[in-house]
Amino acid sequence: MVKIQTIQPRKKRFILKDAARESNLFINRVIIGWLFMLACLGIIVARLLFLQVFDHQQYTTLSDQNRIKILPISSSRGAIYDSRGRVLADNHVSYSLEVVVDKVEDSENTLKQLRQIITVTEEDGENFKKLLRNTRRFDSVLVRHNLSEDEVARFLVQRHNFPGMDIHANFTRFYPLGPIGAHVIGYVGRITERELDQVNSLDYQPDDFIGKTGIEKFYEKELHGKVGIQKVEVNVQGRILRILEQTPPIPGKNIYLTIDMAFQKYAERVIRREKASIVAIDPRTGGVLALASMPTYDPNLFVTGMDHKTYKKLLNVRKRPLFNRAVRGQYPPGSTVKPFMGLAGLEYGVREEHSSTWCRGWYRLSDHPHKFRDWKRSGHRSVNLHRALEGSCDVYFYDLAHDLGINRMHAFMQRFNFGKRTGIDISGEARGLMPSREWKQKIHKKNWYRGETLIVGIGQGYSLATPLQLAVATAALSMRGQLRRPHVAFALDEPNTGIMKTVSSSPEYITLKHENYWDIVINGMVAVVHSYRGTAKKIGRRSRYRFAGKTGTAQVIGIKQNKRYDARKIAKKYHDHALFVGFAPLHDPKIAISVIVENGGAGSRTAAPLAKKVMDYYLLPNSPLRLASKSKKL
Repeated sequence: MVKIQTIQPRKKRFILKDAARESNLFINRVIIGWLFMLACLGIIVARLLFLQVFDHQQYTTLSDQNRIKILPISSSRGAIYDSRGRVLADNHVSYSLEVVVDKVEDSENTLKQLRQIITVTEEDGENFKKLLRNTRRFDSVLVRHNLSEDEVARFLVQRHNFPGMDIHANFTRFYPLGPIGAHVIGYVGRITERELDQVNSLDYQPDDFIGKTGIEKFYEKELHGKVGIQKVEVNVQGRILRILEQTPPIPGKNIYLTIDMAFQKYAERVIRREKASIVAIDPRTGGVLALASMPTYDPNLFVTGMDHKTYKKLLNVRKRPLFNRAVRGQYPPGSTVKPFMGLAGLEYGVREEHSSTWCRGWYRLSDHPHKFRDWKRSGHRSVNLHRALEGSCDVYFYDLAHDLGINRMHAFMQRFNFGKRTGIDISGEARGLMPSREWKQKIHKKNWYRGETLIVGIGQGYSLATPLQLAVATAALSMRGQLRRPHVAFALDEPNTGIMKTVSSSPEYITLKHENYWDIVINGMVAVVHSYRGTAKKIGRRSRYRFAGKTGTAQVIGIKQNKRYDARKIAKKYHDHALFVGFAPLHDPKIAISVIVENGGAGSRTAAPLAKKVMDYYLLPNSPLRLASKSKKL
């Protein structure tokens, strides 16, 4: 028998540990780890290289900004003087009470204790609490400004009871003459957020003062000066550790005005009971001699702020004392434009010196029944240009305006700055209005009518002029066409160098076809005040000098066709405005003047006598008016 032997398969060998494989795996992981670390190290080194080499300057600057701060040093605001060197605006020391925020544990109790020593209003208290919430704890906040010397003394005695609180002396704007010349000088106030966005942020801080009106605003850049720079080192909380570098500020320039405040005061005095304006200009230079607007206000009220009640009272007063009537007031110029309309008639050849117009007391267009009334119901009979100016004949100028047409009237009157700003160095000047066909179509979307041309010819209708424009135009007329930009500043003085730079204006010349046209119109204006038929003959009587003038009466409300104007039957606010323009002396003009009295009635009765008083004061050194004024302190 064959024996079959079963062969068992050999079992697979199990390897418990593969040292070689593990060694290779370990080496690979080590290599990868080292490569990863080297890559990270390379990134770090590259970043450090980038920061330390390529971006070194940038990060050095950022680091310094965290450690070093640039702080502004306020400059001293320039002073304002009148033509004789009297101080009109200056900086004086005022005392404020301030406290470090982190020293105030209980604001209510602090205020309660303070009120036993000094006056702290509810508004002061609310402002103090607001500042506490919005100020860093190591900074000081204002408790009250403008402490009196008596209040300062009382607090200093009790200062030990108020830790962290102290008196600080600051310079604030001060107007020693108060209301006199306030509309010319203007005032300063705390800068607003809107104003801060409009100026160089390096020159102003949120608690700085800035000019708000008048000279203070127009010459803000010159008066403000340039701030200094203080480089300081601070800690992480922002507290100053030491001063590293300092550049002193440059004080603002001092400004000298063309106005003598004694004359300004007198001009304001003669209209003190009215809503009125007087503008006087030296026609030879364009320098403003007086710019009075009444009623007026005390600019000192605005420097450190006033309570809401006081401000509201100023705004709501019927006479609007904050409104500068001389520069911003716009009135129908009335008959004061007739000399200029007469010049236009001569220049365009639609009238000759002796050509006459028949005045029956009214004027009517050939195809319209409406009668345009003359101020004199019985009429002036036959008048030429001289007689028309002398008696202020409306009919003559109705007919002249009809022949000229509105386009020629508009073009000629603009040559004398009607309807345009004069460019005076006071903020807020109004433009006035010399209407035209295009203006009416653009603004009112209506056609121009011939009747509107007639009433523009006597300074009514859409026509508007400021007292300043009337004075500037009259000055140009007195100088036979030499028109100068009016200016209030005479010179600017550099405090550090003593260099004084004068302010002047180059003349523009209004030329006419014939030079004698000026004399024709001026002679008519002389007749207004020196002829027995002149509308202002009373002020020319016994005058110690000859002068020229023109009265004006501007309607505030219209009068129906068959009605008569009776001031006794209507409210004062609807009375006519009274106007007068003039210049003196006749052959060597030194002063050109415009006077407007709101609701003053006839110009010959109200405005003309006021103008004569002002001219007498200026031209007659030994006049009783001037001597009486000198006896009183400015």
